[in-house]
Amino acid sequence: MTRAVDIADLAAGVRAGARQAVARAITLVESSKPAHRDQASALLAELAPDTGSAVRVGISGVPGAGKSTFINAMGSRLVGRGHRVAVVAVDPSSRRTGGSILGDRTRMAELTALEGAFVRPSPSGRHLGGVARATRESMLVLEAAGYDVVIVETVGVGQNEIAVSEMVDTFLLLTLARAGDQLQGIKRGILELADVIAVNKADGDGALPARAAARELSGALRLVMSDKELRRPPVLTCSAATGEGLDEVWQAVLDHRAYLEEGGSLEARRAQQQEDWMWAMVDAHLTDGVREAPEVRAARAELTAAVRSGELSAVDGTARILELYAAHLRGD
Repeated sequence: MTRAVDIADLAAGVRAGARQAVARAITLVESSKPAHRDQASALLAELAPDTGSAVRVGISGVPGAGKSTFINAMGSRLVGRGHRVAVVAVDPSSRRTGGSILGDRTRMAELTALEGAFVRPSPSGRHLGGVARATRESMLVLEAAGYDVVIVETVGVGQNEIAVSEMVDTFLLLTLARAGDQLQGIKRGILELADVIAVNKADGDGALPARAAARELSGALRLVMSDKELRRPPVLTCSAATGEGLDEVWQAVLDHRAYLEEGGSLEARRAQQQEDWMWAMVDAHLTDGVREAPEVRAARAELTAAVRSGELSAVDGTARILELYAAHLRGD
């Protein structure tokens, strides 16, 4: 039996910034159990008036760009200036075991130890692009707890750039000098999503190549975004190791937010995010409903074996699963 949660008590703990209460609240919103989902919805409704004021930043980038190290350095810098910084670090979950790597606490050791910071690894599960379904809800809990900067770090694979751009105010793309050579690893779609681009590891022998890569990316953006009416993201260089350029990158994030606020786009963007969130939740609930329907569960092993052996096509298997789900809804 699922233990009932005192929603009012938990919400009060979150508002007070109690770390244990924040951790419990995020665990609740991450749960896929139906009873927990109902309790999570009640908690979010209770916390809603205390959300919405944080600077929401999504960070993605090419493999090896140093995302976690960058966040550790940037977050520690911001905490030192009086900000309260929360990080939701979405980790790739194992397709076989469901476990996740969850290595970000190691790479963000300095930030994790700070009183004004909260780092939460979140396994991505099956969800598109590696962004956990509960990431949005976790962000709201953290905002209600008084964190004024909320960062979402993604795994940097597949379609996750699109997913994270739909839940933050500013999308920061982190890249490397070697990735800038002939734009290897940088897709046009990612460039179009980016609000700020930073070439990391611009220190020592990497300083000159990083500046060259930044110039090349700036040139590429002029081609990709030839319309002069469009805002082009600034391309900067920085070093998470030395701290050089981090202030300029953060200022670019703040400048982008000011740009959105001045043009009324921030409110419009967040309204669109609410709509996107609604349909994402519909998709997730439907997927869970189909998988958990008794009729589907009873036939799952047989259907899976038939599809894997080639006896049944994936199309026919899909049709059969949907027929079973329809029968479940009708109560046949």
